[in-house]
Amino acid sequence: MKPALSALALALALIAPVAQATAPATAAQAIAWLPAAADADIERAFAQARSEKKPVLLYWGAKWCPPCNQLKATLFKSQDFIQQTRAFVAVNIDGDLPGAQKLGARFKVRGYPTLILFSPEGQELTRLPGEAEAAQVLQVLQLGLAGGRPVKAVLTDAQAGKKLSANEWRLLGFYSWETDEQQLVAPTERTGLLVQLAAGAQGGGADADTVNRLWLKALAASNSGQGVKADAALRERVRGILSNPVLSRAHADVLTGEAADIVRALQPEAGAERQSLVALYDSALRRLEADASLSRADRSSAMIGRVRLARMDQPADAVSPKLPAELLADVKAHAARADREVTEGYERQAVITSVAYLLGQAGLWKESDDLLKASLAKSHSPYYLMSQLGGNARKQGRKDEALRWYEEAFNKSEGPATRLQWGSGYFAALVDLAPQDAAKIEKTAAQLFKEAGQDKGAFYERSARSLQRVGAKLASWNAEGQHQAVLNRLKTQLNGICAKVDTADQQRATCEGLIKAPAKKA
Repeated sequence: MKPALSALALALALIAPVAQATAPATAAQAIAWLPAAADADIERAFAQARSEKKPVLLYWGAKWCPPCNQLKATLFKSQDFIQQTRAFVAVNIDGDLPGAQKLGARFKVRGYPTLILFSPEGQELTRLPGEAEAAQVLQVLQLGLAGGRPVKAVLTDAQAGKKLSANEWRLLGFYSWETDEQQLVAPTERTGLLVQLAAGAQGGGADADTVNRLWLKALAASNSGQGVKADAALRERVRGILSNPVLSRAHADVLTGEAADIVRALQPEAGAERQSLVALYDSALRRLEADASLSRADRSSAMIGRVRLARMDQPADAVSPKLPAELLADVKAHAARADREVTEGYERQAVITSVAYLLGQAGLWKESDDLLKASLAKSHSPYYLMSQLGGNARKQGRKDEALRWYEEAFNKSEGPATRLQWGSGYFAALVDLAPQDAAKIEKTAAQLFKEAGQDKGAFYERSARSLQRVGAKLASWNAEGQHQAVLNRLKTQLNGICAKVDTADQQRATCEGLIKAPAKKA
């Protein structure tokens, strides 16, 4: 038996070339995931980590989730990643396993996917940017191990003005702020923190790539310029990134996913300066959409960015936006190419759902519907596509058709957490689009409560939020007390369920709080 690698030796071993990070794995290769559905599974994983002196990499995801499927189609099939995970204890929490939502509460994870690197002792080192491409994720893994310090300690030093190494700044720059879940910062304070870090990195020894990324992240999180007061130097920095193919390629994930937000933060007002910036940004996105070294999902994100830029000064809910004919032709060609070329199951779930959204954003609703319908039989999670079809119909005012798709999506959904999520979505649509159908509303709520009573994880994390959404919709539906008889019957059903729910972790309190008494009239 070979001796375990020390953290430093492991870090050095990981600093291997990552140019082939997206090379597909052979059939004989696979990540040795340890599935976890309970605290006992986690304890065994960390016991193994301590025994072997290895860190733990935790992946939280779901079968239907498009970004999760993107990881499965790229990073998790990468030869480099599979080889490097031999030095980790790799733990997979599927959100639909029996105790997964409880584990989600334990590790403060909500969004799918979330990737967290832990020390063998269970100390969180960093959260990895699941939206980034494989090579970047591998680099963040390297940084998390090479530094040996948790990102929280690194952030504390950065805020105190202490000197950080270039690698520590990079750890902050590539941290997954989107899945932080208040481990480092509250959402309302994130923009200010990113601005502080970007300014500190700029004169604190960080490399230019890290400084650029922190400024882009700050702009993306600035809520239409409310958080970042862009000056001429920052505008010039971003224009330089957009003009440079190497730099724009390095930050493709931020530039494509946050195009409109970045432009609004830099140029809040419409006018000639914004038009100039949009034209430059569109050119960068054109390059990225044509870049075959990017995944198809990333290239689709670039095309979505182009459409969002073109829609910027139009109503956000415009069903038929006015877009240039050339852009519409590019969207159609992109969609046709993706439908033709993407055949692998995981990749298709990630790409086709994005392309269908792209077509809708461009006002090409028939094309979006046709693509989704043709893809139903090819999807391992067709209910996700059905919910998109429901959303398409709803946006166009076709209420009955929307409800049919939402109902079918709920009926076809699989897994306890997924069923509660899809069921709460269908229920919300029922209340919004058919409030007069009291019988169906009651029947659907009763079914969801019954399924919750059969799932020990129903009052944790995502499942709890799905049920709370149902309770909130019931309250709004009964705002005037006109449906109190229905709520009384549902409350009686719920009381029987709650009485059997464990009191630990506020589970029973969550259950009992789902249906509240109507407010008394003055």
